[in-house]
Amino acid sequence: MAEAADFQGTTASPARRWLRRTGTLLAGAPLLAGLLQLPAAAPAQAAGGDTVAVSLDSLSPSAPTDGDTLTVSGTVTNTGKQTVTDAQVGLRMGPLLNTRSAIDAVSRHSDDLQLGTGTEVDGKYGEKFAKLAPGVAEHFSISVPVDKLDLGQDGVYEFGVALSGQTSAQPWDQTLGIQRTFLPWQPSEADTRTRTTFLWPLLSRVHMTARTGAGELQTPVFLDDDLAKDLGPGGRLARMVDLGRDLDVTWVIDPDLLASVDAMAKGYRVQGPDNTSTPGPREHQALAKQWLDNLQKAVTGKEVVALPFADPDLASLAHIGTSVTGSLSHLKDATDVAATTVKTVLHVTPSTDFAWPVEGAVDPSIIKVATSAGADRVIARSDSLQETSGLTYTPSAARPIGGGTTAVVADARMSTAFEGDLTKAGPATLAVQEFLAQSLEVTAQSDAQRSIVVAPQRMPSASQAQAMATALKALQSGTWSQAQDLTAAAKAKPDPNATTRIPSTSAYPSSLRRQELPRSAFEQIARTQDKLDNFQVILTDQSRVVTPFGRAINRGMSASWRGRASAAESYRGDVEDWLYELADQVKLIDKSETKLSGRSATIPVTVQNNLVQPVSHLVLRLTSTMPTRLKIGGKAYYEQPVEVSGGHSQSVKFTTSANANGRVGVIAQLFTEDGQEYGDPVSFDVKVTEVTPTVMLVIGGGVLLLVLAGFRMYTHRKRAAARQAEDDGPDAAGEDTPDEPGNPDAPADRLPEESDTPSGEDDPDQPSDPAPDTASESTDPSATGERVDR
Repeated sequence: MAEAADFQGTTASPARRWLRRTGTLLAGAPLLAGLLQLPAAAPAQAAGGDTVAVSLDSLSPSAPTDGDTLTVSGTVTNTGKQTVTDAQVGLRMGPLLNTRSAIDAVSRHSDDLQLGTGTEVDGKYGEKFAKLAPGVAEHFSISVPVDKLDLGQDGVYEFGVALSGQTSAQPWDQTLGIQRTFLPWQPSEADTRTRTTFLWPLLSRVHMTARTGAGELQTPVFLDDDLAKDLGPGGRLARMVDLGRDLDVTWVIDPDLLASVDAMAKGYRVQGPDNTSTPGPREHQALAKQWLDNLQKAVTGKEVVALPFADPDLASLAHIGTSVTGSLSHLKDATDVAATTVKTVLHVTPSTDFAWPVEGAVDPSIIKVATSAGADRVIARSDSLQETSGLTYTPSAARPIGGGTTAVVADARMSTAFEGDLTKAGPATLAVQEFLAQSLEVTAQSDAQRSIVVAPQRMPSASQAQAMATALKALQSGTWSQAQDLTAAAKAKPDPNATTRIPSTSAYPSSLRRQELPRSAFEQIARTQDKLDNFQVILTDQSRVVTPFGRAINRGMSASWRGRASAAESYRGDVEDWLYELADQVKLIDKSETKLSGRSATIPVTVQNNLVQPVSHLVLRLTSTMPTRLKIGGKAYYEQPVEVSGGHSQSVKFTTSANANGRVGVIAQLFTEDGQEYGDPVSFDVKVTEVTPTVMLVIGGGVLLLVLAGFRMYTHRKRAAARQAEDDGPDAAGEDTPDEPGNPDAPADRLPEESDTPSGEDDPDQPSDPAPDTASESTDPSATGERVDR
């Protein structure tokens, strides 16, 4: 990155340049005199391994002005093997640092004894120790009026705390340890203040699974209960909200975090072994509610930027995901739901115009993907979009890069100032002072007003957040900077000399590329989406499944999985397995071999629905593998629509006709109305038994017996009539005589009403439909219990 010379800015007046030069000479005169006397007056440097570690734990105020008293405190620890005697902690003033590179150099060698230690401030502003035993730490606190530091020209000064003393091996005064830092000096308001935008990121790793508890409420299941730790007193997210409330920052929020905390506040469960889950503690629900209340108050009146839901890994999508069909559609979904989620939970309307690749690293493919979902501003970083035109000052953040897209280039030095372990006071203090030094040096580079953006790490720890807040409070109450929101920075007039050239794909850092999601991740996500598309068609309430699984798919692409490949794979696998398990709750019941006696019969096939909601838009197809023997509904296959209530089974009956004896394979398969197969098919055999010769003989014998019985009755009556005629004689011929007593009107050939068989035995039964060969399936709810669809 380009650095500024001592006196930069084409707009600076000649008088101001003369004052700067004169001030530098005057400020450097005492230092030069000190250096000329160094061989006689300066104490010897420590030799060998006898050193003392100096920790500068507090420097207040961080950016002093006229009339202030500077208080420096910390600890000194003897890390050598010999006792240090006649030890004294003193303050050292170093030179004015004219470039950002000079600040970098001091920071890299902040405790190097081989470098110059600067000029010692008046010895009375120090602290003495008679002896310092090995391994012993002693606390010190030194206060000195700022006017005793002989500060001259405005700017950044090297400032140090050193310990001098003697050891038995080297019994003379020597410097045994030092800690250098920076003292920003801008007592009066700068001619032109730098507009500084600080992003306050509110993001977290993935916590919610795709699973939900049984019942209408669909209680969400969390991977673990770690989110409660972050939301509780002293937790990372709690500190971010508490500290950010009093700062003029732009909040950058992952909507997934809001959705997770909101779900937690309403009641949640925590995943256990073997897919079990337990209710989340009520006190954790209270923590979630309180955190949301605090956040709503903190963002009031502030700019809020919403990232796409679950903060998708844009670089992974660009480099790998675009080769898998459908991957980019998930980014569009994540962007669409972002604004709704933030507005619903926080009751503010966020900006969704910004995309933020990991660590601001960009290349053409990342820019293309980042803007594909509607964002037209990409937050990059200056160590990726580096200056190539030899600028000697830091240009404004906004860079038009073509196609209506603006790259908002964050300052790399200031953005990375708070990385590392800042749990101890010493490193945190150094980070604060370096940040302020870099900010003041940027202002000193030019009289032209510029807009600088700071984009820190995505998930600062509680200690990092504290250091950030300390630095920002000092900056925003200082004299050289003024706060500005991100949208204003993006709209600021770009510097015509700043680079707009996006680095090539090959320039993308290999360390970041190694952390990207693999191709297998996007292939698995595509499978899950296909299954979801197939499943949702049959549901009467699609939102119960589409919403939780759609958001879980977004979470599977989150940038928070970087460095946690195994956990990411496990999460995506669980989402896919749970979806398949849910979809399998609507299925066909297995059937055993079915026997058909006769040429036609009805075959029932049962569809079971163990979801709590009804399913429809399903078609059940029954197919004969040998239609010449067995037809279904008069053809090779037949289809019927299916609707099944939640927690119930439905039997669907198919009419069949057989043309020949034998075993025929039959396949039952569910389809969605759009023709997609749903679930596994069920195959079973149908054994057809037509009318056999034995049956024909039985039927023929029965008919013959009936004929013979009728003929016997006829001949019996014939003979009885003849005998009656003989008894009556010829005179009776032609007379009307009753044929039967009590029935004088009956014709002669009328068969008697009486039967030779006992009463009722020859009354034929009423015909009825033959009983089916297969028993009807129960329509009662399945005994396996209801499963809730999500």
